[in-house]
Amino acid sequence: MRKFKNLVIGGIESKVVNLVLISILLVAAVFVASMLTQNRLLTDLTEETSERQLASVTGTTSDVIHTAIEESMSRQTELEAMVIDDLFRARSVGVQMVGELAAKLLSAEEIVPHASWQRPDASRDGELFVKALFADGVDASAVADQLGVIANLTDLMVSLCTAYRTDNIWFSLPEGVTLMADTVPGNWVNEDGSFVPYNAADRYWYRQAVEAGKLVFSDVEFDYRTGRMCVTCAMPVYGEDGALLGVAGADIFLDEMQENIRKSMEAGGRLSVVNQSGHLIISPTKDGTIQVTNTAEALDLRDSEYEDLANLVRDALRGKTDVRLVTAGDETYYAVGVPMETVGWTLLAAYSQADAELPVRQLQSDYQSIQQDAIEEYRGRSASGKTMMWAILAALLVMTLTGSILIGKRIVKPLNTISRRISELSETNLEFKMEDAYRTGDEVEELAESFASISHKTVEYLDTVKRVTAEKERIGAELSLATQIQAAMLPHIVPAFPDRKDFDIIGSMDPAKEVGGDFYDYFLVDDDHLGMVIADVSGKGVPAALFMMASKIIIQSVAMLGGSPSEILTKTNAAICSNNEAQMFVTVWIGILELSTGKLTCSNAGHEYPVFKRPDGNFELYRDRHGFVIGGMEGAKYREYEIQLEPGAKLFVYTDGVPEATDANKELFGTDRMIQALNSRPDDAPIDILKNVRRAVDEFVLDAEQFDDLTMLCMEYKGPDAAKKEG
Repeated sequence: MRKFKNLVIGGIESKVVNLVLISILLVAAVFVASMLTQNRLLTDLTEETSERQLASVTGTTSDVIHTAIEESMSRQTELEAMVIDDLFRARSVGVQMVGELAAKLLSAEEIVPHASWQRPDASRDGELFVKALFADGVDASAVADQLGVIANLTDLMVSLCTAYRTDNIWFSLPEGVTLMADTVPGNWVNEDGSFVPYNAADRYWYRQAVEAGKLVFSDVEFDYRTGRMCVTCAMPVYGEDGALLGVAGADIFLDEMQENIRKSMEAGGRLSVVNQSGHLIISPTKDGTIQVTNTAEALDLRDSEYEDLANLVRDALRGKTDVRLVTAGDETYYAVGVPMETVGWTLLAAYSQADAELPVRQLQSDYQSIQQDAIEEYRGRSASGKTMMWAILAALLVMTLTGSILIGKRIVKPLNTISRRISELSETNLEFKMEDAYRTGDEVEELAESFASISHKTVEYLDTVKRVTAEKERIGAELSLATQIQAAMLPHIVPAFPDRKDFDIIGSMDPAKEVGGDFYDYFLVDDDHLGMVIADVSGKGVPAALFMMASKIIIQSVAMLGGSPSEILTKTNAAICSNNEAQMFVTVWIGILELSTGKLTCSNAGHEYPVFKRPDGNFELYRDRHGFVIGGMEGAKYREYEIQLEPGAKLFVYTDGVPEATDANKELFGTDRMIQALNSRPDDAPIDILKNVRRAVDEFVLDAEQFDDLTMLCMEYKGPDAAKKEG
């Protein structure tokens, strides 16, 4: 080796310099060559791959749109089918009520007082008017007795038309007399003042109902009074001897339903209704490949010349179909069918494939335009980038050569030592330690110190990880056990009291964490008194769970000793306040139901308002007076109140986790939505009512994280007669 000033010629330092210099030159040469080649090829490659990218993007977009259409069409069609089916169900209920009351009146004709009746009056047009219509040749005096009996239906007919927002309902006797409520009484009066004869037995719906022997929905026909296309719901009524007493009926006008369908489909697509005979009943348009006509002219779509459409109709009349492509005429549609249970018809939904794929075609056009602009931009910038790259390479070469000469001497030896010590590390020797050879006063020393520090911290970290892992496993096991214990303390047997038929009760609790602070309970104080409790402890997690268990035990123990709800809360508050160093509190609603009479005695300690449902009504919030929370103040007194429950009444109580459930936008579920969920199916059993509310909460919050326990309890009072009947 030779020294020239401070540079060692032939030594490791010069080798480092030479190596760096040669490497830089080689890298530069390769880089320049590759840059020039790549620059030429990249444009070609971009143009070649753009078509593949476009195909991939548009293909993926088409799949996404197809999936979105399938999901949205399926959900929307099911909802629309439910809405239309509810309309038919409502009309059928009204017809059944008229038919059943008529049967009772005619079966007791001898003792039923005769009500007055009227003939058609043109001056009453526009208002709901009940009048008697006679067939040709029928003498009113000959059927006066029967007409006087069925005239007692007048108030019911008016009430049903008002309640169900319909403008007609009637009952027809085989003798040629019809008692009808409608809003066009003038249609039954001729210009000369005589009355238009009407024989219901000649009408298609009358014959169809009698032949079927049960409630039926007719095909599409023109209304005898107004000329509007309609479907008639009719039900025959028979006496105890099997003789026909008459037929009850009501019209459902298709233009009203068609307008509802048109409004529901303003966003695109179309809905149609097909009856059990394959006839098109409702369509959103008056023209097109297939149109709505009356029964005599209607086409059975199951025999349509369009095979896809015929298969869809056949499948939809048997059950809900999948979303499929259907070709009819010159167009192809996404289509799905959903049956309607009440009437046995089906709802068809269709969306034009061409309209659905319009975004894909627009995407293709936009993508091609953007891609072409990008290629032109790349070519322009690439030219200016070459000049800049040559300057950068030259500067990099000079700086690298200078730097390699300056640092070569200082980095080689200590780096080799560091490398050797690191390679000697093993499972039994995990720590890298500082040595004098690394103390160079520069980055090499800092690097060595960093290695030493990291090595030491790594050893400590591994020990800490082992300890933390063991502790987490222990805590996890204990939380799991706590969850099981808490769940076991709450009533969870369904049905809760299998031997009791005079009431039905169930509760549920979903904690926000592994364990929760809410609880519910129900128990028989004695054979004639049912105790019900729901409570919400302040705080969350393990402390709240422990306080919850203690509170539950105290409340149940005090309740089993006897006493009214207010006395139970007073004694519980005294017991909790006597040793409440954690200063926690609990809100409580408690009720004791006397099963033999239906008298419910309640008391509220700062809890949510209860919700009650009358046997013939909907769920309503009961704003009772609240006392102070349990555990909040010694000597607190609590009031109680009584509610008289009739057989069929229901009670729903809950914690604030239900109305305070929040979605991703921090909006509360709220009491109004809870009441709506309860009244969506108010006649369901308690277990299904809890499911309905929980489903509504889940659909509202979706994936948003919840921070409060969600606890509910529902009880249906069936009364002592229910137990006797079951027995």
